[in-house]
Order: sequence, then C-alpha cells, then structure tokens
Amino acid sequence: MHSEKASWGLKAAAWAGLAFLHIPILIIFLYAFNTEDAAFSFPPQGFTLHWFSVAFGRADVLEAIKLSLQVASIATLIALLLGTLAAAALYRHSFFGKDGISLMLILPIALPGIITGIALLSAFKGLGIEPGLLTIVIGHATFCVVIVHNNVIARFRRTSHSLIEASMDLGADGWQTFRHIILPNLGSALLAGGMLAFALSFDEIIVTTFTAGHERTLPIWLLNQLSRPRDVPVTNVVAMLVMLVTMLPILAAYYLTKGGESVAGSGK
Repeated sequence: MHSEKASWGLKAAAWAGLAFLHIPILIIFLYAFNTEDAAFSFPPQGFTLHWFSVAFGRADVLEAIKLSLQVASIATLIALLLGTLAAAALYRHSFFGKDGISLMLILPIALPGIITGIALLSAFKGLGIEPGLLTIVIGHATFCVVIVHNNVIARFRRTSHSLIEASMDLGADGWQTFRHIILPNLGSALLAGGMLAFALSFDEIIVTTFTAGHERTLPIWLLNQLSRPRDVPVTNVVAMLVMLVTMLPILAAYYLTKGGESVAGSGK
C-alpha cells in the first residue's frame, strides 16, 4: 500500500527549489527598506521609508512609471480587442489557412524576444517609422494578443454552443446574444487575459530595447541604473514596485482561471 504523503526528501527538494527562486526577490524587498545607502550591507542596519520618498520625488522615475503604465494600458486594450476577435474567428469553424493563422498568432510569444525586437525594428525602419511610444505599443501588443487569445479561446471551447443557439431561437439578435450569453461567459477569461497582458507589457525589456528609441520605460530605467551604484537604494525601491505591479495581476489571473484548460499557464 502506497502512502499519499510525500517523502521528507521530496519535501526538502521542493522547499529548496522555492527558496532558490524567491530568496533573491526577498532580498530586493529587504534592501528597499534598509537605512544604509551602501549597495549591500548585511545585515541591514535598520528600517526606513526614506528611499520611497526619494524615488517618488525623482522626475525620471515618475516619467518612466508613467510611460510604462501608458504603454501597458494601450497594448492591453489592443490585445483584448484583437485577441478576442481572433479567438471568436478560430475556435469553432474550420477553413483553409486556419492552422497557418493560428501559428502566426502564437509565433511572437514562441520566438526569442531579441528576434522579435530585431524584426520589428527592421520593419519600422523600412516603413520610415521613428521609434517611440507607437512602436513600443505595437511591439508589446504582438505578444499580448497571444495571451488574450489563449485565454478567450479556451473559454469559448468550454462554452456550450447550444446556449447561443437557444438565445437566437428565442428571438435575440446578435448584440443581445453577445451581451447576455457570450460576454458573461467570457468575463473572467477577458479579465485574466487582460491582467496577464498588462503585467507582461509592464516589465518587458528585450523587445522594448529595440523599439523604444529615446523613450525610457521603467525596465529600461532599471537597466540603466546598473551602472550607478550610488542609486542602489532607489533602484531597489523601483524594482520592488515593478515586481508588485507584475506579480499581483498574474496571481489574480491565476485564481480567476484556476481549474481551466491550461489558461492560467499561458504566460510568456
């Protein structure tokens, strides 16, 4: 008779794996509150909120936060629209070229970010488009669409088509059927997909590096701070902010889609 309880060795390995993944994150959180302005003084000498006021008092930090929020919001809205329309077109009907379209939809998230960035930069240069806010948004939308599409199409596949047919048989038009039948069934999938897309866009750096031009999103600001050791406390505060902004939506999306058909695990 086999026991359902895991062995001590397996438990220890699991906890060791969690520690390996999360201790570096905890260190960033810890040093964001350190009273010392040295890069790393262990153990921390005290607890302070001083570096938060310093960080949010700097114009470059606020501009980077504003730009990242703006880009993530616009990219998420584009992804919600295009991803939902693509899922609606592909989930039920078969037609010539369907597999090719599906492949093209998921390709941006399957390719390494550096390949996507180089391809987008070449395309923008060929079209004479200067790198800036527009190019960053387009770059982020390419992989955000995949996130929304994966969530929505999985929900479509779990939604009984008989509900839609019954609504139409009872006299509802297309808009009424969408509003009262389809949209309520897609609500949590759209919310989860939107939050995942926002989180991935907010901390994206590889594609952004090729498409940003002179613009500096928050991840690019953090990358530039690596050459400024005197700003380490402020950098720790901003890094903690990035982790919170990206971690909380992903956790919320996980719980919204928990038990679904591999929806919550469709991140980049």
